[in-house]
Amino acid sequence: MNALKNSLRTLVALTTLLVCLSSIQGSAQVSKEQLMQFRKAAEQGNAEAQLQLGGIYYYANGVTRDVAEAAKWYRLAAEQGYAEAQHGLGDCYYNGKGVPQDEVLAYMWYNLAAASGFETAKSLRELISVRMTPEQIAEAQKLSREWKPKG
Repeated sequence: MNALKNSLRTLVALTTLLVCLSSIQGSAQVSKEQLMQFRKAAEQGNAEAQLQLGGIYYYANGVTRDVAEAAKWYRLAAEQGYAEAQHGLGDCYYNGKGVPQDEVLAYMWYNLAAASGFETAKSLRELISVRMTPEQIAEAQKLSREWKPKG
């Protein structure tokens, strides 16, 4: 019975989150209430909420821009195998935003997102590969092969 209640609570929380997501699509600012809902879900391990928080902080949507905070939330979702967050974290590494600039790690995260069908990541992976040495590409591919999702 408790498991059913917990499942229902999770379903309600995710439904609320999805409603919030749909309500902020294209809007200029995230409200404090929405931000609190995202943070609560993100802190509970919800990868979609973690991705959204990453975007909120990266693009300063209702908050002061904080690329280190953005990278933190992108990483938490990316480590769960969330392709869009892997792409976002790849962007952070490629541009040195919130993390040290590192083309090997950018390639790795783009490669993982591309393997999940995220086409933009595939294009970006190919774009940065022309600036990398064969050794760097081999290292990034090795890291990709060895990577395992958390959680």
